[in-house]
Amino acid sequence: MKGFPCPYLGGEVELTDERAQHIIKTHPGTLPDYINEMAATLANPDEVRRSRRDPNALLFSKWFETIRTGRYLVVVTVSEPDQSRHWVITTYTARKLSGGE
Repeated sequence: MKGFPCPYLGGEVELTDERAQHIIKTHPGTLPDYINEMAATLANPDEVRRSRRDPNALLFSKWFETIRTGRYLVVVTVSEPDQSRHWVITTYTARKLSGGE
């Protein structure tokens, strides 16, 4: 398990081994290649959106010129109802942002 500071959430966001394996399998080329960008996205996002699919999920995004020919890295997190724990559920790259509010 790895942890990332996230001032927006006022704590640390966990990346469990199970979620890392999910990301590697579902979004090849994202991890471990962009682990530093994941940390930067959680530390200082360009934008944070609430997921339309899951009201407990937030989509943190940040633009990186260094990802392919320029892409957003989107890190999706969920939190315990009492905000005592936050964790990554998935991460992916996108040419443009869609979804969330």
